[in-house]
Amino acid sequence: MSLTPSASASLQPAKMKKDESFLGKLGGTLVRKKRAKEVSDLHEEGKNAINAPLLPSATEIHPEDTLLEENAERIMLDPTSRENPKFKDLLKVLIDWINSELEEERIIVKDLEEDCYDGQVLQKLFEKLSGRKLNVAEVTQSEIGQKQKLQTVLEAVNNTLRPHGWTVEWSVDSIHTKNLVAIVYLLVALAMHFQAPIRLPEHVSVQLVVVKKREGILQTAVVTKELTSTTEMMMGRFERDAFDTLLDHAPDKLNVVKTSLITFVNKHLNKLNLEVTELESQFADGVYLILLMGLLEDYFVPLYNFFLTPESFEQKVHNVAFAFELMQDGGLKKPKARPEDVVNLNLKSTLRVLYNLFTNYKNSD
Repeated sequence: MSLTPSASASLQPAKMKKDESFLGKLGGTLVRKKRAKEVSDLHEEGKNAINAPLLPSATEIHPEDTLLEENAERIMLDPTSRENPKFKDLLKVLIDWINSELEEERIIVKDLEEDCYDGQVLQKLFEKLSGRKLNVAEVTQSEIGQKQKLQTVLEAVNNTLRPHGWTVEWSVDSIHTKNLVAIVYLLVALAMHFQAPIRLPEHVSVQLVVVKKREGILQTAVVTKELTSTTEMMMGRFERDAFDTLLDHAPDKLNVVKTSLITFVNKHLNKLNLEVTELESQFADGVYLILLMGLLEDYFVPLYNFFLTPESFEQKVHNVAFAFELMQDGGLKKPKARPEDVVNLNLKSTLRVLYNLFTNYKNSD
């Protein structure tokens, strides 16, 4: 009995020494591996620091980008730009505009990339804006058929825009591969050229990641693309008219024109005991425009159709847009001015609208 403890005691230290020796070796191995990994990580970190300016951290290179042919390139929208509030606002404005234009076609666009790539929506939109009918198949399911339709549509678009100084930033391939920036470029150009009654967000820019293959190595770069500038510069692309010339070269005659228009509108508004003294401000909420159209066309406009005392920007835009509808119902062409510009006290826009009324109703009692 007395031998058991001593035997046990003599065996235990030997086992501990063996374990300590094994753990020591294992620990040494782990330390060496850890140090090697630290060196590797440090090397990788240094390499990344050098290359970091070329590629945003949020950008992912997809597998298909590594399959590029030599000297080929792929352009991608940086994910951070996609989440930019101003860019998202621009997308919403364009989608709402398309849906408004194609309401009679019962076409509803929800996503520009998914709904515009096959050419169907672009065809209908261009036909509505230009008043032209394109000779294309109505429905195309195959890729070849979709590209053929896109080719026809884009040729018509380019032939319309190029003579007015537009740079073509889109192609059949870029649209069909759902390149969102190319689609937005195209839609912004159409909206501006055809003077869409919308207000595009100003100074919208995006970051594009350009991936190129050179000597078997992928090279990346980041470029900034401006999609919209200021409203004034964008409006500057539109055809200049008599009021542009008047304001630029004969501002002294402006008061004569304003006086003539004030006399014209007061001749009719006085029937309701209303009087105008400032054209740009008193027509900005649309109320006087609506009442004036009722007087000129000799009908009463129900008060529930507009805001008699508008408070918000949206309510004022609603009123001016409704006045434009009344003008078109009366046989006048759609005003070149936008409701938003009249609401924003844009003098030229207000003058254009009132002069249009003057030329059509100057002999009306």
